Amino acid sequence: MTKRLDTLSWDEYFMGLAHLSALRSKDPNTQVGAAIIDENNRVVSVGYNGFPRGCSDDEFPWDREGGFLISKYAYVVHAELNAILNSPRPVRGCTLYVSLFPCNECAKAIIQAGIAKIVYESDKYDGTDANIVSKRMLRAAGVELVQVDNTIRLSVERRTNSEKNK
Repeated sequence: MTKRLDTLSWDEYFMGLAHLSALRSKDPNTQVGAAIIDENNRVVSVGYNGFPRGCSDDEFPWDREGGFLISKYAYVVHAELNAILNSPRPVRGCTLYVSLFPCNECAKAIIQAGIAKIVYESDKYDGTDANIVSKRMLRAAGVELVQVDNTIRLSVERRTNSEKNK
């Protein structure tokens, strides 16, 4: 018997982990996930976009429209920053896998944390001012930027344990 040849590459595997983390986000419009991986392909941390710890998902706004005080943008912590803040150890030299290219605010945190490489999937804001600024800072700081060739799609099915043997 020969080994399976259709396994995921490391990039596909870790991007899948970022997508799995994104499924924790309660944002009704945009779910972003991130995974921080060390040089030995070990998972260091994960994160997803959501409100800060202690801020109720039911009391803060999820709206995209409206003023600063009544839209989600003033309150949501992005997946990349959550992954950095949740890390149990320094992330210097690690690779960040993220489903959406980081904004300029996350770029600052990524640079300051010492992340060496970003592997991203979507760049839907390419060409916007925030995206241009983000890429400018990341490149100036020597962070390697790599867009994956394939889009990863996950399917998670929930079944009760009593159904698993059916």
